[in-house]
Amino acid sequence: MCGIVGLFLKNPDYQADLGRYITSMLGEMSERGPDSSGIALYRQPSPEGYIKITLQTADPAFDWQTLSAEIATAMGDVLEPRQVSSHCVIAVAAKPGDIRTWLSENYPDIRIVSFGLAIEIFKDVGLPDDVTARFGIAALEGTHALGHTRMATESAVTTEHSHPFSTGEDLCLVHNGSLSNHNQLRRWLRHRGMEFQTDNDTEVAANYLAHRLGTGASLREALEASLVDLDGFFTFAIGTRDGFAVVRDAISCKPAVMAETDDWVAMASEYRSIAQLPGAKTATIWEPQPEVIYTWGSA
Repeated sequence: MCGIVGLFLKNPDYQADLGRYITSMLGEMSERGPDSSGIALYRQPSPEGYIKITLQTADPAFDWQTLSAEIATAMGDVLEPRQVSSHCVIAVAAKPGDIRTWLSENYPDIRIVSFGLAIEIFKDVGLPDDVTARFGIAALEGTHALGHTRMATESAVTTEHSHPFSTGEDLCLVHNGSLSNHNQLRRWLRHRGMEFQTDNDTEVAANYLAHRLGTGASLREALEASLVDLDGFFTFAIGTRDGFAVVRDAISCKPAVMAETDDWVAMASEYRSIAQLPGAKTATIWEPQPEVIYTWGSA
């Protein structure tokens, strides 16, 4: 059992409070997963020619300034790094693949948590209230966000195994459920050049979508293919640069509720996460149907 939440703000006047809203929503899901928590936010797009990367280390004394200087020397200009607890967000004038290769060769213990123009991901072991406070999520603005709190059932409880998983540019996924064919799919994806950091089944689903998108599929087409190729029970929420999507498997035994007003659209594993949003009492509320793909923005 896990808890997932998502919020897409249609009204720009609400964007200053995105962090506060998503923090409250995820906090309501604490009973659904005590092991680890994480949030993906889409905010402050990097300048033209730069890629924004969220990095993570287990070393509390790690020198991010030195790393940034070395990246700048090796690859291109680096804007001022922003350290947030064990994570650091940097913007680099370089290609993501080049940065990934350089880090693996020079700093193999540093993990890329996300990369893109707008995405930032923060995740760690612990309850939602503790993790969101650790990263100061409530103070952050943005256009949309996803969150997850995990009850581990098939892999270790670590920061790396926490959701959200990001395997493509400005792409992330959170998942409530379990996949039964993830080992087979992992082998299939590895043969097609996809890389993995964990043995988590959700990372397989995220890499599956990244692979389909990389071959030219739209997000809707990738999700339609996932309904055929992924075996198991799942509710997915997927974030993209300009929007987000929700889909459930054919059985739909993993709970989900959605709500929409003129100002926002939200999803959660339980309605209590949505109830405190402004205007929730007059929102249109429904349960997402099996194998129906819901999208907002440009997702």
